[in-house]
Amino acid sequence: MGRKRQLKENNGLPKRWRYRFGSYYYRVPPGDEHLWDGKKDFKLGKTLPEALRVWADRLELMSDVNSIAELMDMYLIKVMPDKSPTTQDRERRIIKRITATLGQFHINALKPKDVNLVKTKEMEIHGAATANRFVSILSHAYTMALEWGLCDNHPIKNNISKYSIKPRDRYLEDWELAEALTVAPKFIAAYIPIKQQTGLRKGDMLSIKLADLQEDGIHVTQNKTGKRIIIEWTPELRVSVEYAKSISKKISSMWLFHTNRGQPYIKEDRTTSGFNSIWKRWQTKAVKETDLISKFVESDLRAKTASDTTEQHATDLLDHSTIAVTKRHYRRKPKVVKPLVFKK
Repeated sequence: MGRKRQLKENNGLPKRWRYRFGSYYYRVPPGDEHLWDGKKDFKLGKTLPEALRVWADRLELMSDVNSIAELMDMYLIKVMPDKSPTTQDRERRIIKRITATLGQFHINALKPKDVNLVKTKEMEIHGAATANRFVSILSHAYTMALEWGLCDNHPIKNNISKYSIKPRDRYLEDWELAEALTVAPKFIAAYIPIKQQTGLRKGDMLSIKLADLQEDGIHVTQNKTGKRIIIEWTPELRVSVEYAKSISKKISSMWLFHTNRGQPYIKEDRTTSGFNSIWKRWQTKAVKETDLISKFVESDLRAKTASDTTEQHATDLLDHSTIAVTKRHYRRKPKVVKPLVFKK
């Protein structure tokens, strides 16, 4: 494995870690080999969650955390393994910058003004959304530090504001979707109707197994929340699912949506690179060969589903806790109102 690949894998990880030969290793400091089975390079595990847990079992860090850099190492060990692989990948990059900019501070010496200075730089370089994530991760680390008894105060909570970000408001019109579908590959043509009718997230769509298609509906365990829902059958949904099954009869697979080799389009780490490539090629072709003016993203379909029905139905279908969540993030269709009529 090349050096560039190794560096990418090691981004945001604790010091002295490296990734090689498909596993994570800890380079033991000289003189500490007796604590690590006499090894100079100690194999922690093949997956990141496994490696973090093994390392946590081996180290007694609670009494050694003084700096923010050490706090973030603790956060990586204790908190990060419980997050989704996609979230871990995104947050490790931010943790690396937290360590680089604030790591030298003593855990009890950080002031709100210090965080605000770094937050401003993050916004200028990476944008408001990333700056907000920077603050959120650091804030959560301090919340955990208080719980672990590592510090005496929380320099961020109630002291640091986040940037206001306008929610995405792209509403996908019926004619736009119809135009794009005229040049869609069979896989996309099968995917879209089910997505529209169920409003499921991309990861949950690509995780549907044939065994989930039961008599009372489609059984789904949502990856984001862990909650189970059953989407009841309608005649239209049955037709859409049967079509999806029919386009891949030549390949035997346990998945509703799968590759030519019968494998799912979603990997164990919840990434969907294969699906994303198909989507991008389709969108490029649609803009070039149809009357579609601008591309749309996969999540716009979930918003369209929420926008094309009642607020309550949208909230139930998307399994949100409140209507307010649905309205803020997914209800994008312009409201139609009648003009004032003057009395004569």
